[in-house]
Amino acid sequence: MFNTRHKTEQEIMKNWKGGGDKPAVSICCTTYNHELYIAEAIEGFLMQETDFPFEILIRDDCSTDKTALIVKEYANKYPALIKPVYEKENTFSRGVKPMYQLYKIAKGEYIALCEGDDYWVDPLKLQIQVGFLEKNQDYIVTYTALEAFNENGIVKNYEAGVTYDLDSIELKKARPINTLTACFRNVLKEFPPEVGCAKAGDLFLWSLLGHYGKGKFLENIKPSRYRMHGQGIFSQKTRKEQLTIIYITYFALYSYYIRKNNIELSDFFYRESLINSVKSNGEYFYIKVLIRSGIVRILLRLKLLGLIKIGVRFLKNYGDKKL
Repeated sequence: MFNTRHKTEQEIMKNWKGGGDKPAVSICCTTYNHELYIAEAIEGFLMQETDFPFEILIRDDCSTDKTALIVKEYANKYPALIKPVYEKENTFSRGVKPMYQLYKIAKGEYIALCEGDDYWVDPLKLQIQVGFLEKNQDYIVTYTALEAFNENGIVKNYEAGVTYDLDSIELKKARPINTLTACFRNVLKEFPPEVGCAKAGDLFLWSLLGHYGKGKFLENIKPSRYRMHGQGIFSQKTRKEQLTIIYITYFALYSYYIRKNNIELSDFFYRESLINSVKSNGEYFYIKVLIRSGIVRILLRLKLLGLIKIGVRFLKNYGDKKL
C-alpha cells in the first residue's frame, strides 16, 4: 500500500499551474466488487506528481460489496479531486460499456485509464505521458509496459499489449495496448453504435484513435500492475472465451468500417474475425454448420469437400502465425 493517505489535497495540487478549474487529465476508473483492490488503484492516482491539474472519475457499477463505501471515503477526503459516480443498478449486465460512460463526462484534454483492480506505481507516469503528447502533436496515445501478477506473485510470459510504437494504420487495425497504462487525447466526443456490439471496447477505442495520430510506447515509465484474479473480465477467461471476445469485437469493427465505406479496413477486420472464430470454435465447427445446411452433400457429389477442409486449416494456420 502506498502512503498518499497522509497527503492532503493542497499538497497534491501545490505544483499545479493555472488552478484546478479545468483539468488537463481525466483519470477514468471503472470498478465493480473491488473492495480488496480499489484502494490501491486510488492511491496510485493520488501519488501522481504533476504540474497540471487532474480529476479522478470513479464509476462504481452497483457493487454488492464495500467498494462504493471505500470510494466514498476517498471522495470525502479529496472532494476537489475525486468525482464518483454510483450506479443504482448494474449496467454492465445490460450491455453498457462502463468506461465509455466516463468518457462522456471527462473534462480533461487528455484521458488516462485504469480499472479498479489494477494500479499504477510510477508517480511521474502522467507527467511523462502528457509531457510527450504536448511536444508531439502527431501522436494520439501513449502507453507503457505492465507487470501481471496474481496471488502467487509475478505471472511470467503473460501475453500483454505491444511494447513498441504504432503508426496510425496499425492503431486503426486495433493492435492491443495495455489499457491500464494508456493516456490519450480526449478527441472522441461521440461513439458509433457498433461500439455497443464490441466485447473488447478498448480494441475498438484504439482503432478509432488511429484516425487522429500515432501511438507511442514510453519505456521510461515503471510498469503498471495488472491484477489477475477470479473476477477478471478478460484475464481469467479460457482461451476459447478470449478468442470469442476478440472475433466478436473484430466483427463489430468490420460492421463499422463497412458502414463507413472503408473497404481496406472492413476487409481486414472481416478476415481477422473469421480467423479468430476458427481458432475459437475449431476447424470442424464450420464443416458441421455446412453439413446442417446441406451444402456438404452437394460438394461431396462434386468431390470438392476437401477444399473446405484445406481452406479452414489455412485460416487457422494463418491465424496462428499472426498471433
